[in-house]
Amino acid sequence: MTRTSDRMALLRARRKCGLRCVSIEVRDAEVLELVRRGLMAEAGSKDSLTIRDGIHRFLDTYLVKPHGAS
Repeated sequence: MTRTSDRMALLRARRKCGLRCVSIEVRDAEVLELVRRGLMAEAGSKDSLTIRDGIHRFLDTYLVKPHGAS
């Protein structure tokens, strides 16, 4: 497979699971609130992957159950 076809296959797999990929801007105050709520460690407040995971925890906790959870 080519890189392009690999990316398309991953996109289709995410869409099949009901996932969307979006870019958002996050304020420092929002990151601090994720830390305050215990959704991410303060040590990771400069790391984009840690922030992403904290946002996922926020969405899973306050909006919907994770896919496959009962």
